[in-house]
Amino acid sequence: MSHSGGSKAIVAALVANLSIAVMKFLAYFLTMSSSMLAEGIHSVADSGNQLLLLLGGKKAKRQASPEHPFGYGRERYIYAFIVSIILFSVGGLFALYEAYQKWQHPHGIEGQWWWVPLAVLIGAIALESRSFYVAIKESNLARGKRTWLQFIKTAKAPELPVILLEDAGALLGLVFALFGVSMTLVTGNGIWDAIGTALIGVLLVVVAIILAVETKSLLLGESATVEDVRAVEAALLGPGVNKIIHLKTMHLGPEELLVAAKIGVDGFDTGAHIASVINEAERRVRAAVPIATVIYLEPDIYSGEVAVQAGKDAEAAAGEQTEH
Repeated sequence: MSHSGGSKAIVAALVANLSIAVMKFLAYFLTMSSSMLAEGIHSVADSGNQLLLLLGGKKAKRQASPEHPFGYGRERYIYAFIVSIILFSVGGLFALYEAYQKWQHPHGIEGQWWWVPLAVLIGAIALESRSFYVAIKESNLARGKRTWLQFIKTAKAPELPVILLEDAGALLGLVFALFGVSMTLVTGNGIWDAIGTALIGVLLVVVAIILAVETKSLLLGESATVEDVRAVEAALLGPGVNKIIHLKTMHLGPEELLVAAKIGVDGFDTGAHIASVINEAERRVRAAVPIATVIYLEPDIYSGEVAVQAGKDAEAAAGEQTEH
């Protein structure tokens, strides 16, 4: 996924959330509905999150330095993780607190402005649907044949999964708010407003936990996708390389992949020839997987005898660990 696609979805979500936040707070001040306050805070939190994602994308573009020789690609993961914390604390926990307060002191929605929350919520659903459509459209370009769940779990670029979950949560939250406000208007009982607010809070906490879990995995360092690993393996094997002894990959950023491998080469090659074999193997890997920006290849002489001995050594080491 190109970062431009993620940025387009982020900007669309930011514009929608800022517009919606203004309308929600206006509705809250006119009606004192806790559902509208929770939704207003939700939109402010989402707007801040989108600004953080844009900031993370900008910082990730910095050139590598002596202190950070592999660059700053993981800045995007760090800011995505911060987003999950903000969504949990500012959005989810605040909504649950507000629901508790409204449950303790329920009051209906009265006065001439009773219709404002309904109008705001319906307008917000329209704006949020447009933002969600853009996120889905941009995600489809990167999703391929993966299901939506697989895409969220395996995507290496955090922006689109974050926006997808935020927009889906925002739309569902608006439905909960519409339910709470409508039932309060029909019954005159503010308990329904508290229930709608509580549903919004639980929803935001769940979305935040999902984001935190997935982003934590990226921060720890995930390997390349199965497709990219297979492409690297196929590219490494070629003239002069007769075996991949072991291969390790790790994402330094969404579009930056570290490839480290020990490869088997012919036993009677000269140093100069081995160097040319390695250079050619690196060229093939970069052509097959363009995001493989850092490649380390260690040559070794590999034969059937070497393989047998390696297997015996591994068995002996395992036996020693069992005895201890």
